Amino acid sequence: MIVAKQLKKSFGTVDAVKDVSFSAGDGVITGLLGPNGAGKSTTLRMLYTILKPDAGTALIDSIDVTTHPLDARHRMGVFTHNPGIYPNLSARENISYFGKLYGLSTDVIKRRIEELAELLEMNDIMERRAKGFSQGQRTKVALARALIHEPQNILLDEPTNGLDVMATRSLRRIVNTLKDQGKCVLFSSHVMQEVGALCDHAVIIASGTIAAEGSIDQLREQSGCDSLEDAFIQLIGSERGLA
Repeated sequence: MIVAKQLKKSFGTVDAVKDVSFSAGDGVITGLLGPNGAGKSTTLRMLYTILKPDAGTALIDSIDVTTHPLDARHRMGVFTHNPGIYPNLSARENISYFGKLYGLSTDVIKRRIEELAELLEMNDIMERRAKGFSQGQRTKVALARALIHEPQNILLDEPTNGLDVMATRSLRRIVNTLKDQGKCVLFSSHVMQEVGALCDHAVIIASGTIAAEGSIDQLREQSGCDSLEDAFIQLIGSERGLA
């Protein structure tokens, strides 16, 4: 479970995150939805310990990310926005390297790679060097790296960015499988269709604060709108959406 309590983060005079509180439960796909520049990525970076909050608390399975960052990292699998992979290593070597960073044994790494290659449908690229991979293939490798240590909490920062229709459908299937395994999935996106198709619960962030949260149906009801896109615009306010 992931819990954010009154998180704040500024960069100079810019208040990127002003006051963000929400929780993401196990066995649930929680969407962090907002326009570009709303504070989604900054919030995620505080959660996965890359940025230290100026104020507030973030907990990963009750572990404080500020006071015990290493313990928190072992409970998380993180897919960052535009993740880089090592081009001169094969898909298998990329994934294995991250397994070693997490302190996994050779036998465990081998087992997990076999499981992930099956889950992500990537057996055909495992021995190929990553140089020249398509965006979808790079995404699969990056996701496998994030899952190698069997984390309970999965943080995905705009994972469908640059994917074609078929790769996006494949990613949806994978995320739903993680949910069915009881994982806590926090999914950041500014694409309404993705949140509507995937998420059980959505948290709308705008201008560094929480504008609304609830199930997709609850958000429609709160806004009085039939579509999620219209609900989103109504809940954040047109002026905030253009800021």
